[in-house]
Amino acid sequence: MADHHQLSNFIWQIADLLRGPYRPPQYERVMLPMTVLRRFDCVLASTKSQVLAEYDKRKDIPAFKDNFPDQILDNVAGQRFHNRSKLDFQQLKGDPDNIDEHLISYIKGFSKNVYNIFERFEFTAEIEKMREANILYLVVSKFCDVNLHPDDLDNIGMGLLFEDLIRRFNEAANETAGDHFTPREVVKLSELNVI
Repeated sequence: MADHHQLSNFIWQIADLLRGPYRPPQYERVMLPMTVLRRFDCVLASTKSQVLAEYDKRKDIPAFKDNFPDQILDNVAGQRFHNRSKLDFQQLKGDPDNIDEHLISYIKGFSKNVYNIFERFEFTAEIEKMREANILYLVVSKFCDVNLHPDDLDNIGMGLLFEDLIRRFNEAANETAGDHFTPREVVKLSELNVI
């Protein structure tokens, strides 16, 4: 099992890439969604090809064309969410010049319940900001090295990792202990049983 403290330290080192375009209190705008995205990528890795095959088989059926039912692909994924994008984290690294478009497309490939979480994070604006600062590719590449697979980090460990990251972000913002709270977006994630 991975140690959540080591993972938290590694993710905190990745956050240093944000220095300049972001101030330390703003790091969480990128690091929390990227951590969630990487966790989802790891959770769905083992069923990715089956989900894509099922989606390809049904996507042109008129009844599904405009309103593909998420539950079908959730069942194939064996989770309460799925991703029907052909991309994964490793593939995102394959086209540095268009990584912003690919990352947005990857996020849009998630089932509605997960996509809505990233909308609440307002993560598209952060992707654009990182692209403009020429750090998006670096951040995504570094996150490829973060192993958040459930076989290596169970849900309790993932929750502890999130708690530690939130604590660090709050300390970077010089907030007092009473100001630490779990963002609503993270609470929604716990409902998906991945943290």
